[in-house]
Amino acid sequence: MPLVTLIGEKIAEEGNEFIYLGPNNDCRNCKLKTVCFNLKIGRHYIVTKIRDKRHSCNVHEGNAAVVEVKEMPILTAIDKNIAEGSSIKIEIKECNNIGCTYYSLCKNIALQKDKIYKVEKLLDSIECHLSYDLQKAELTD
Repeated sequence: MPLVTLIGEKIAEEGNEFIYLGPNNDCRNCKLKTVCFNLKIGRHYIVTKIRDKRHSCNVHEGNAAVVEVKEMPILTAIDKNIAEGSSIKIEIKECNNIGCTYYSLCKNIALQKDKIYKVEKLLDSIECHLSYDLQKAELTD
């Protein structure tokens, strides 16, 4: 069954990607808010299909379009000694270097403490200025 949500019609295009940032206070009284709020905070989604239905929306410029989306794997930094296919709990490394190219990978807001994730795919090595031995990986929950 496809995952259905609402996004601004101006960005509703197959193949467009977005990160769901969470509920908006301006939507408190909207009768359709449960359709918009059915995604996971911090997760990356790709639009796979645009449906013909539109709804008025106080947040988006213009209307909101009904779309089908696919949840993408979580892209993050993990220890190099973790193998593809492993089930892991993420340990957040101590780092305050917000200017680092990899900061958003290491501090990915989609990750939940004590949750177990599966390492779907290992990607590039990460050059860490704090000497952590890291690699980029795609995770699923």
